[in-house]
Amino acid sequence: MSVRIGANPIIWSNDDMPFLGGKISLETCLSEAREAGIEGMELGNKFPRTASELETVLTSYGLKLVSGWYSTELLIRSAEEEIERMQPHLQLLKALGAPVFIAAETSNAIHSDVSIPLSRRPVLEKEAWLEFGRRMTLMADAVAAEGLDFVYHHHMGTVVQSRQDIDDLMRLTGPSVKLLLDTGHALWGGSDPAELAKVYRNRIRHVHVKDLRPEKRVKADREDWSFLQAVMGDVFTVPGDGCIDYAKVFSEIPEYYGWVVLEAEQYSEEISPLTYARMGRNHLVNILSQTGHMSCLRAS
Repeated sequence: MSVRIGANPIIWSNDDMPFLGGKISLETCLSEAREAGIEGMELGNKFPRTASELETVLTSYGLKLVSGWYSTELLIRSAEEEIERMQPHLQLLKALGAPVFIAAETSNAIHSDVSIPLSRRPVLEKEAWLEFGRRMTLMADAVAAEGLDFVYHHHMGTVVQSRQDIDDLMRLTGPSVKLLLDTGHALWGGSDPAELAKVYRNRIRHVHVKDLRPEKRVKADREDWSFLQAVMGDVFTVPGDGCIDYAKVFSEIPEYYGWVVLEAEQYSEEISPLTYARMGRNHLVNILSQTGHMSCLRAS
């Protein structure tokens, strides 16, 4: 089975800091995504949230719904409360045939606060991990019962950021909790994306590909930037414009199928979202063809 290349609208506009790319319309985002050769989109803050409206707008651009981020608060809510709270989002994904449910714990996260440096990100105490894993597993079981894979998004500025965090999450959750491999967050969080892919290849059910500009990352670490300062400082870019070896990453997950979702968070007058979406997509086509994940797509 082959993979399909999707995109996150964060290439065009930012959910955590809406004025970044705020003037770019949903119609521009979707038309440029399709022009770049993208097949599907994840949700963003400009998307309609009823099944009929969402299907209409995506279909009009020849795009599928890949998935959409869901913020869990399992450190302060019971699994039962969170399962009830997630239902509108889950049913929207299900109605449009999305294969995965993306989740990340945000009850004490700092990634959306421009004033808090990443050095102050939350760390889960050892004794809290067991209950967190239990609640996450119950939530994932409920998602699986609806026919979707529950994939956890490790993320800078959250309780699952470091390699040890990822290991703890995978060790203390049941098989219904899958891993979303995000290459950019993995590398900056202290993991080797290829090694992480190798170790958890049997639980990886979704992949986000954003790259890092190493000199910008060094500056962000040295000056102790917040996550959103890093976004505005162009730490992130698309595959092919950074330092991650994607051939090495995908060689470690030879049996992966599903969506590979292109991301980048960069905003300046000199940067064209369409140019970078096309650049990232074409780089991925070449890499995925080399690693045997796809053979039928050409550069856009």
